[in-house]
Amino acid sequence: MGNAPGSTVAELSACESHQWYRKFMTECPSGQLTFYEFKKFFGLKNLSETSNEYVKTMFKTFDMNDDGCIDFMEYVAALSLVLKGGVQQKLRWYFKLYDVDGSGCIDREELLLIFKAIQAISGAEQEISAEEFTDMVFDKIDLNGDGELSQEEFMEGIQADEVLLKMLTQTLDLTHIIKKIYSEINSEQQLH
Repeated sequence: MGNAPGSTVAELSACESHQWYRKFMTECPSGQLTFYEFKKFFGLKNLSETSNEYVKTMFKTFDMNDDGCIDFMEYVAALSLVLKGGVQQKLRWYFKLYDVDGSGCIDREELLLIFKAIQAISGAEQEISAEEFTDMVFDKIDLNGDGELSQEEFMEGIQADEVLLKMLTQTLDLTHIIKKIYSEINSEQQLH
C-alpha cells in the first residue's frame, strides 16, 4: 500500500469508503490501478495525444509513491482531495499537475498544454480559449515577469484573484467523474 502522509480512509465516511473499496476492487482485483486501468476506470478513451499526456500527469500526481500504480490508499487520498480538499490543498495539487516537467515552475507552454487537454477531455464549451486563459494567468500573477510561475507565485496569485480561482476550480472540477462513479456504485447496489 502507498504511504500517503496525512491521508487516511477516515477522511471519507465508513459507508463511502466501503462503497469505493468495492468499486476499486471490482474494477481492479489486483489492488493496483495501472495507467491503462485508470483511464478505463474513469471512462477516458479515444484521447488525443495531448489529452492522454494530461491524464498521465494526473495519474502520476495520484501515484504518491511513484511505483507506477495507484493503490487503494492513494485512490482514497485522491478522492478525498477532489471531494473534500481545501483551497490550499487543491492549489498545491493543481500546481503539480501543471508542472509537467517537474521543474518546480510552470511556464506558458505547460499551462497552455494542460489547459487545452483539460478542455478536450471535459468537452464542455469554454468561455475563454486556452491561449486567453494562459495570457490572463501570466499577466495577472507572473509578478517578476520571468515567464515562469513558482509554486508560491501560483498559489498566492490564484488565491488573490477571485476570477482566476473560480476559472481554475471549474476547469479542474472532477466532481462530474465522481458523480458518474457514484451512480454506477448505486446502480450496482440496487442490483444486489
